[in-house]
Amino acid sequence: MRIVGAALAAALVFSLGAAAPATGAETVRVYFDNDFLGPGQSNIQAMIPLLRDPRVELLGVGVVTGDAWLQEETQHLLRFLEIVGRPDVPVAKGAEMPLIRTQGEMRAWEQRYGAVPWKGAWNAPRPGRSYHPEDPALVPPMPEGEPHIAALPEDAAHLLIRLVRAHPGEVTVITAGPLTNIALALRLAPDLPSLAKEIVIEGGGLDMAVARVTGNTDYATDFNFIFDPEAAHIVLTAPWKRVTLLGNVTGSAKVTPELVAQVASAGTPMARYFHDYAKVGQPLWDEMTTAVALDRSLATEELVARMDVDLMPGPDYGNAQIWKDEFAPHQGEQTVHVIQKVDVARFLASFTAQARR
Repeated sequence: MRIVGAALAAALVFSLGAAAPATGAETVRVYFDNDFLGPGQSNIQAMIPLLRDPRVELLGVGVVTGDAWLQEETQHLLRFLEIVGRPDVPVAKGAEMPLIRTQGEMRAWEQRYGAVPWKGAWNAPRPGRSYHPEDPALVPPMPEGEPHIAALPEDAAHLLIRLVRAHPGEVTVITAGPLTNIALALRLAPDLPSLAKEIVIEGGGLDMAVARVTGNTDYATDFNFIFDPEAAHIVLTAPWKRVTLLGNVTGSAKVTPELVAQVASAGTPMARYFHDYAKVGQPLWDEMTTAVALDRSLATEELVARMDVDLMPGPDYGNAQIWKDEFAPHQGEQTVHVIQKVDVARFLASFTAQARR
């Protein structure tokens, strides 16, 4: 009965969309795309502002291979939505592979230019971790339990296109993983940027070389761009009305034992999930991205420039490149707003309150 009920609920959501925010609130319609490594951690915890901000109408969520493989990411996300009482959120599976980049190509690149420690779904197997780079269909045992709801029959690219066309000028597209799904949608529907309200991207890290040497190399690598550089190029050269990026700044707040304890004391299903699966010491990359997308006043400093991704077969392949407008190649690069500073104290206070609900 529980499975049947969940299926009926999913079918109703598929036809009608997610529940709208409370009457009288300023509606922020959102499509969110991410690589949902789980359980917990930044990818899934980025859902908290989207689920707990009363202004948000979360129209749909797309899943893309990145930090883990598509199938396991989808299962972790669906189970999280069950646990926190939001099985109504439409979830669509997207791309299982980057547009062009392959594991073999990345291995060859590393042999010539140096290792990329974090390769997401392509991480080499190691003791104590469930990496399985050669088996995309595998879903390792899930500590949080398996979900009883399913993803939509529609793929993520078509879901995004359908939602934006249904709400022209109103949908904020937020992405915190590789941009493969968004690039595919752009190739299917070139009118997408003109119909969306804006796009907010977690990626576009700048001048990170020193941080890779002096700090955690994984945390100073622009994984979302280097995993699928061609997708990032397609997205950054599309004529969006506004492009906002959060790169380096998302490392300015981290999960601390104090944050975990403060959230856990609420005792709600969300709070217990956060307590069980948040990773102490991990930056709040994706959580900050969704929070700033919903409340732009959290950003206190930004850089406006032209941006693209280096696609040349060299050491900078996949890295963001920026120019002043007068020096840009003007081969499709868009003006982007790169967030440089965030009111971290206010972000943490808001996130903590939302995670406790």
